[in-house]
Amino acid sequence: MLILYHQPFSPACRFIRLVLAEYGVRHELVLEKHWERRKGFLAMNPAATLPVAVENDGPPVVGAGPIMEYLDETRGYAQGEKRLMPDHPDRRAETRRLVEWFLWKFDEEAVGHFVHERIYKLEMPTAMGGGAPESTILRAARANLRHHMRYMEYLTATRNWLAGDRLTFADLAAAAELSCTDYLGEVPWSDSEHVKTWYARIKSRPAFRSLLAETIRGLPPSPSYDDLDF
Repeated sequence: MLILYHQPFSPACRFIRLVLAEYGVRHELVLEKHWERRKGFLAMNPAATLPVAVENDGPPVVGAGPIMEYLDETRGYAQGEKRLMPDHPDRRAETRRLVEWFLWKFDEEAVGHFVHERIYKLEMPTAMGGGAPESTILRAARANLRHHMRYMEYLTATRNWLAGDRLTFADLAAAAELSCTDYLGEVPWSDSEHVKTWYARIKSRPAFRSLLAETIRGLPPSPSYDDLDF
């Protein structure tokens, strides 16, 4: 059995959950408040970051990128045409480039700020950084988000899927990031018609159902969040 230590609205954790669902991997989710720096969790990952996966008696696999590669190496070849990593080296490189773009650059410049300021700080004690969101940080995140949406609009307008002709890890990484932003009503959908069409295809997949069912107490989702037709 694979155990995934996660936060429900961590984009990186959502990415891995989508991969697990697409690959049909039986797993158990363990909620981890990583800001509390629990001793048992630090023993697995001294950096206190998520996600972390542990399968059977194996060592912890730390971080979305390594977990992605682990799942592809252990399950990918059995997926046939549904494998999320392309066969051709050029497409594999492009898939990895976009996964890194969305899970790191997109997250660090935009989505991660929304999640931290508007979601995590609701649960975090004041002594650990909890409290009201910083308006200046949110304004900067909104400005950065529009730049990233324009890039995604280019990709979705010129390709069938983000990395090429078929669904790959890149699509799931981008969709995981957008799902958190969409929950908060921060995505400028009116300016991103091609992205909107692409995202509707993604969130209609069975793998997305568990994500769309999750809510935050006291913070309801935007109307578009679980509307498969927007």
